[in-house]
Amino acid sequence: MSVRVPESLLEEARRRGVDVEGVLVRALSRILGLDPRGEARAHLELARRFLEEGERLAGEGDTVQASEKLYKAAEEAVKAAALLLGLNEILEAVEARGRWSVTDLERVVRALSRRIPEARRWWDAANYLHVWGFHEARLDVEGVRARLGDVRMLVEAVSKLLEARV
Repeated sequence: MSVRVPESLLEEARRRGVDVEGVLVRALSRILGLDPRGEARAHLELARRFLEEGERLAGEGDTVQASEKLYKAAEEAVKAAALLLGLNEILEAVEARGRWSVTDLERVVRALSRRIPEARRWWDAANYLHVWGFHEARLDVEGVRARLGDVRMLVEAVSKLLEARV
């Protein structure tokens, strides 16, 4: 199923830096009364979808879009980790602000890296893709592929946290 959002709302959301997928996950999770694990599961589903898109785009040589999709996969995994680890202070700040900041994501990664030390390296690879692959458009296919595995490892590690019933 696909959801159609009026273009005027999407444009305004983009202008304000609103993560539309994230807002929808949060709103539907609340409406459905999902617990943090249920909401984390939804973020991980998005993470896997972005990961698959990023892998496909990298295979097609579209390094800019591949970089952004791979970063989004990592971002969604980090949001899921925040829920699974019960990082309520961060989640409340995000809720009050209406969006995630890089600082919020970094704080989650620091907490996650206390359990999974490699998480910081995996996140750094994703952030490198975001800046140098997407914003600066400076990475070639090999540069993207070199970091793809790190993003995959981050998504898989957070998926294992979900399965482990942290």
